[in-house]
Amino acid sequence: MKTRRSDRLVDMTYYLLERPRTLVSLTHFSDEYESAKSSISEDLSILKRTFQERGIGLLETIPGAAGGAIFTPYMLKNEAEDFVASLINAIDDDTRVLPGGYVYLSDLLGQPWFLKRIGRLIATQYLKEPIDAVMTAATKGVPVAQSVAEELNVPFVIVRNDTKVTEGPTMSVNYVTGQSQRLEKMELSRRSLPMGSRVLIVDDFMKAGGTIRGMASLVKEFEGQVVGAAVVAEGRVENRVIEDYTSLVHVETNNENGVISVTPGNYQKQIFSNQNDA
Repeated sequence: MKTRRSDRLVDMTYYLLERPRTLVSLTHFSDEYESAKSSISEDLSILKRTFQERGIGLLETIPGAAGGAIFTPYMLKNEAEDFVASLINAIDDDTRVLPGGYVYLSDLLGQPWFLKRIGRLIATQYLKEPIDAVMTAATKGVPVAQSVAEELNVPFVIVRNDTKVTEGPTMSVNYVTGQSQRLEKMELSRRSLPMGSRVLIVDDFMKAGGTIRGMASLVKEFEGQVVGAAVVAEGRVENRVIEDYTSLVHVETNNENGVISVTPGNYQKQIFSNQNDA
């Protein structure tokens, strides 16, 4: 059935947004809307310009018989600054301070508005980076991993301290926690992560970084490569066991009087320092 251009543009936009980082052939759109490929190419040019002007994402067109269009979501720097400011405002509440210098974030990570933008901002760092999976540790990092994985259009896997029989055969590593220096074990189902995967590690909150270091060790057991590590919030700590990571906010807490101070993390340097379009 022949489709009007206005209807076609709306439908194509929805289709591309639902399938980030996926090559969609011109033939698919041409057959779907019974339109010439030249018309589809013009439509994609309109979408590409609009996506870029609105800061929605990058739409690339690939010529040739095997070509098509790939949509990659990203967040512009000014939008990121506004979002992080709103995140700081929401976290900067003395009642969120927990024992051990941790901060309560579960209510924020349960809100789709925050989660969607967290995922998009973290994914912006990896516009051109091939990633096979997102990894996190149970349980509070799960919504963050799911949000990032959705923007990257890849699976996410959950590392656990104690696996269930329903997980099947597992791979496990022992690791030392960064803060208390305790020996812990983490496990992941062998079916969860293909061997040799390129993995992005994410979590909700990080202090010394022992859990992230443990997950990196687990990735090595799968003969994989850690592409990067990102957290929503990092706390103050004297000795951090990892160096290369991205944080959206930095949190200072005082356990004696329950005072909290929240400032931007290192995300601007990590995400935007080498990117001209985002």
